[in-house]
Amino acid sequence: ARLRRADCLKSARRHLKIYSPTVAIVDLGLPDGAGGELIEDLARTVPRIPVILGISGDLSGEESAIAAGADGFIAKPLTRLSEFQSAILSHLPSEAQPIGPRVLPDEQVTPDKLALQDDFDHVRTLLKDDPDAPTRNYAAQFLAGVAQSADDTPLTEAARALGAHPDSSHVDQVVQLLTARTAERALF
Repeated sequence: ARLRRADCLKSARRHLKIYSPTVAIVDLGLPDGAGGELIEDLARTVPRIPVILGISGDLSGEESAIAAGADGFIAKPLTRLSEFQSAILSHLPSEAQPIGPRVLPDEQVTPDKLALQDDFDHVRTLLKDDPDAPTRNYAAQFLAGVAQSADDTPLTEAARALGAHPDSSHVDQVVQLLTARTAERALF
């Protein structure tokens, strides 16, 4: 497979002007808008992308992804590569299915420490200098997914609290936890 990654709607739209994917996996929470908007656009595009999947750590997003035109939904975190493969292959049309089995190890995938550090730094940057409500909400959603993938319950709960009550005390609590996690990982 050839993969193209976009970190926001603007980048995704730029990629889609150049590339014609077979599968589009659209995160529902993006820093510059809702992934559902992109799903709606992709579902109306002619010719249509064969498979459009929504993905989110918020399970309530499945209904909105399907309503926007997605063919399916992937719940985050995905802890096994085989789960990810199955989610994609199950939505491919029969003529695009690979011939024969593609067996993958069923081992658990662990978050990359450098990527995790980058994600923590990204959230700290977003929360710096009294961000507006949409930025706080995006940071909370993004961090909740990252923390859940890292199996970090206190950070997951703090991110969810920030999403529910985005006042300065919750921002400060999240920033303190991120600073502590960064210091812990620096020891490795």
